[in-house]
Amino acid sequence: MDAEIILIIIKMLLGGIVAFLAILTMSKTRASSWMFMMCGFLFMYISLMFELFVSIGVFKEPPIYVFGLPLISLLSIIIPNLFFSIGLIIKLIKK
Repeated sequence: MDAEIILIIIKMLLGGIVAFLAILTMSKTRASSWMFMMCGFLFMYISLMFELFVSIGVFKEPPIYVFGLPLISLLSIIIPNLFFSIGLIIKLIKK
């Protein structure tokens, strides 16, 4: 097997476990800080799926660029980290 394929399989397997646990945790907690963290995990898994689909040719990235970077790739990096940051800020404020 190609090393890149093995890396993609590992990312998808671990990302799937994290997304599954995030969904289970969302049903058990009502704290807004944890909800933002779980949304960050889910969006991270969605971005992994999109990256996989682009690499195997199922989807094509739209030709929209911001600062020379594809918009979808840029958003897939920014959105999960934004949710993580918001969740941690809420956690710090409520303490």
